[in-house]
This record gives sequence, C-alpha cells and structure tokens, in this order.
Amino acid sequence: MIFSLDERLIFPDTALAEEDGLLAIGGDLSAERLMLAYQNGIFPWYSEDDPILWFSPHERFVLYPEELRVSKSMRQLMRANKFKITFNTDFSGVIRACAAMPREGQDGTWITEDMQEAYIKLHQLGKARSVEVWLDGELVGGLYGIPIGKVFCGESMFSKTSNASKLALITLCQTGDYDLIDCQLPTDHLASLGAKMIGRDEYLATLKGIE
Repeated sequence: MIFSLDERLIFPDTALAEEDGLLAIGGDLSAERLMLAYQNGIFPWYSEDDPILWFSPHERFVLYPEELRVSKSMRQLMRANKFKITFNTDFSGVIRACAAMPREGQDGTWITEDMQEAYIKLHQLGKARSVEVWLDGELVGGLYGIPIGKVFCGESMFSKTSNASKLALITLCQTGDYDLIDCQLPTDHLASLGAKMIGRDEYLATLKGIE
C-alpha cells in the first residue's frame, strides 16, 4: 500500500514500503519534512512531471569507510596533488552540476529545480554538505548529501574529468566523520570502491546509532 501524505509531518513505517521501495506520495520538500525523512531512512526520488515520491528500499547500497578500496592508480593520482578538494564551498555548484550531468538510461534528471532549491536551503541551514573537486580553478567533480549522525546519506555525485567523483568520495571516507556512506542504489562505479548491499534493518540500526 502506498501512503498519501498531507500537511502533517509524519511518515508511515518503512516496513510497509512496496517491493521497489516506494513508501509514500505527496507532501512537500520543506526542510523539516526532508530531515524527518532522512532520520527514518527515507528519501525523495521522482521526475519533473511526477508528484513527490518517497522511497525506503528493502536493501540499501552502502560503503563502510574502513572497507574502502583505493586502487593503485587512484593512490598515485592522490599523491600527485593535481586536484584541490574543498568542503561546503560551492554546494549550489555541485547540486546543479549533478542535475546537469547526463545519466545512462535516464531521460532528464530527477534533481528537479524544486529539489535543488530545497537542498540548497538545507545547506544554508547547515543540514546538507558537499565535497568539491577543483582543477585549475574549475569545479570538475563533487558530491552532496545529508549527514545524520555518523551516517552520510549521499544524494548524487558528478565528474567532468576522469576520477573526480571517486576522489570526492574517497576524501569523504577518509575524514573519519562517518561510519557509513549511504549510496542508496547500486552502481559498478561504487562497487569498485567497496560498496555493498545491506538490509534495511541493518541500515536503520546504524542510522539510529543502535549497536
């Protein structure tokens, strides 16, 4: 059963999500609702002409920083200091670049104008963070997401040059700030770094700090 949200700031139990993870429809993208969603393992994902759709997948694709795999070529690239890496200096630039990046098998972007405005507002409130990768003064890669305690709920990443998004993710892992990076959905790109599937219960336990 898919639940219809109204103005109340509540979500149904995530165990009630459909097989594809769809849990609810409607509501809004207010900072309060978005933070409540992430705190409960829920995230919005929808296309421009659709209503807001809220998901809580039965399995989650995650990366544990201590299991991060960095290839020899990436270690060499990092030692070369070719790129400059910053945190939270151009959040809007990162999210807009993520929205503009073509995705294989996707027509358009799920990072709609409304989504961009909502997450930029979260960043202004100190609730959303970004990692930027620069080359010769140009923003060439990065990622953004929502930290919930020791979990970083990654939303999207982009690369305009080879390995820039990988470098952003590796740097995030190496900060020591997080026990888990939530990558949401599986990709070969992230699997090569050590990301893997875990069940929702395990994910929620980590999210809520339950040992």
